[in-house]
Amino acid sequence: MPGEAALLIDFGSTYTKLRAIDLDRRTVLASGQGPSTVTTDINAGMRLALADLGRRLGALPKFRYRLASSSAAGGLRMVTVGLVRELTAEAARRAALGAGAKLVGTFAYRLTATDMARIRELAPDLLLLAGGTDGGNSEVILHNARVLGASSLSCPIVYAGNRAAWDEAKELLAGRHVRCAENVMPEFNVLNIEPARAAIRDVFIERIVHAKGIDRARGECDAVLMPTPAAVMEGARLLADGHGNASGLGELVVIDPGGATTDVHSVACGTPSTPGVVERGLPEPRVKRTVEGDLGMRHNAATIAEVIGADAIAADAGLPLGSVERLIGELTRDVERLPASADERALDRALGRAALRLAMKRHCGTVETVFTTLGPASVQTGKDLSGVGIVIGTGGVIAHSDAPLELLETVLADPAEPQSLRPRAPRFLVDREYLLYACGLLGQVEPGAALEIALKYLHAPVKESSHECTVSG
Repeated sequence: MPGEAALLIDFGSTYTKLRAIDLDRRTVLASGQGPSTVTTDINAGMRLALADLGRRLGALPKFRYRLASSSAAGGLRMVTVGLVRELTAEAARRAALGAGAKLVGTFAYRLTATDMARIRELAPDLLLLAGGTDGGNSEVILHNARVLGASSLSCPIVYAGNRAAWDEAKELLAGRHVRCAENVMPEFNVLNIEPARAAIRDVFIERIVHAKGIDRARGECDAVLMPTPAAVMEGARLLADGHGNASGLGELVVIDPGGATTDVHSVACGTPSTPGVVERGLPEPRVKRTVEGDLGMRHNAATIAEVIGADAIAADAGLPLGSVERLIGELTRDVERLPASADERALDRALGRAALRLAMKRHCGTVETVFTTLGPASVQTGKDLSGVGIVIGTGGVIAHSDAPLELLETVLADPAEPQSLRPRAPRFLVDREYLLYACGLLGQVEPGAALEIALKYLHAPVKESSHECTVSG
């Protein structure tokens, strides 16, 4: 008989996914899933997922924990407003992405009537208001607070700007749900995004879970702790850092190609690995997430082909151009379509390789030579991930692939692009069981167990001459 168990739930946009964990033996008991039915009755899909899990287990155990994350009903839709686009607006953007949000709009400087009309069209679940260093410019953030306070926008607001302007901003925003967090940029070029991340997550739990109807599943779920991308990030952080006396894997990258986006998470300092290179721009957060909304494997298949070139996709897939164009058209019309034929699987692999390569390139920094009065200098923008030791692949196209290594190797540094600071020689691991989100959730209550389970179920893919893939611990 299993020991104490935990149920980890992901209310996804399409499916509600369950993982049952034996806490004593540190094993996965079984997985189950059902359709996500948030727009009607979330309990209907949850009951189907539990029935699926029960069939696989024989009977459902009594769960000590029943914890969930959610990206259903569009995920956590956020808009950020800052002062200077390259500074406080960018800091706010990073805080939103780090909190697991789906960033649908970023605005800078003084909000105009046109800006407000656009924000209303975007219908955010939450707005992050930033601007000015502590004691610095307060005019713009107070103008923006006044405009927001007088608008018909009804979503909660997290204030993470100039601390000296908070009291006045609070009066301008009276009558709205406003949470104050520490400034995302308290001093020029100094990032402080963790408090804003925490505030965003708190508002998500307190208000947005209810607004999206997810709390109606409380009969089968103890708590919805965070957006699913944040759970994946917490799993990545735990894997990198370890817990207590248990060592983690060190600096790593997680890449997650999905149907609507391709997400990349890095847990690494990202400072220059080459002596003499000077960093430019905002300092990079050690724990960073980027979201490529044009690189979804289903919703953006046509966009991927447009960016890469349909002829390049066809060559990679080994298919005639006409076949590729026809299949991409079918994917565009039916985004839930799964590959059934050999041609569809070949196209899926080609789209996956393109999405992975582009997403990693955008996440990583670059280095270039600039000429100054003192001569040439090497300047780095973004994170240097060339020396990262681990790259973890998760998501359907990787987890279900017969040859995941062939997909993952596309993220490596390319000698033809020496300016790109992508990983050079990492060890690859695959999250075949889709456990990173579950370990991120479990890590909130039993981090030791979560770490042990994550390490146990990540596997290293091995390339075989037959193009089949086996796994080793």
